[in-house]
Amino acid sequence: MGHHELDELDSKILNLIVENARMPFLEVAREVGVSGAAIHQRVQKLVNLGVVKGSEFIVDPERIGYETCAFIGVFLHSPSVFDSVVEGLGKIPEVVECYYTTGQYDLLIKVFAKNNKDLLRVIQTELQPLGVSRTETLMCFKDAFRKKLPISFSDEKGRRGERKNK
Repeated sequence: MGHHELDELDSKILNLIVENARMPFLEVAREVGVSGAAIHQRVQKLVNLGVVKGSEFIVDPERIGYETCAFIGVFLHSPSVFDSVVEGLGKIPEVVECYYTTGQYDLLIKVFAKNNKDLLRVIQTELQPLGVSRTETLMCFKDAFRKKLPISFSDEKGRRGERKNK
């Protein structure tokens, strides 16, 4: 799906609902100057196009007992086990993100554990049996920041046009 199907109104809507997924559609409508029905239609279009993949509440892991966060570089025995390892990782509750990567790791995962001892348990009893040859663990002390992707479709078109003319 190309972003050419999206316009400035979509950009404004996305910026509002990404910042606050609980914002009522009527409030979004007031902010962007269209009807509530138009917002419903636009959001449904964004969902149908796969641009919006749902909404979520963000839970603070520490407040529910997960004091340790780690990024783990995973090295596999063989490329033939990628699919089964990824499937197995998906079944481990503490593994919250998984990425195929280039560079030294075959996969990069994000893990939350109750503490360091629990993280060791996850690595030894959950990861190792999946066909992992070894891991490299990077402990996360604290989030420095998280931010949303910039969403702007009209500016992008203008910049592309400017580049063409140069």
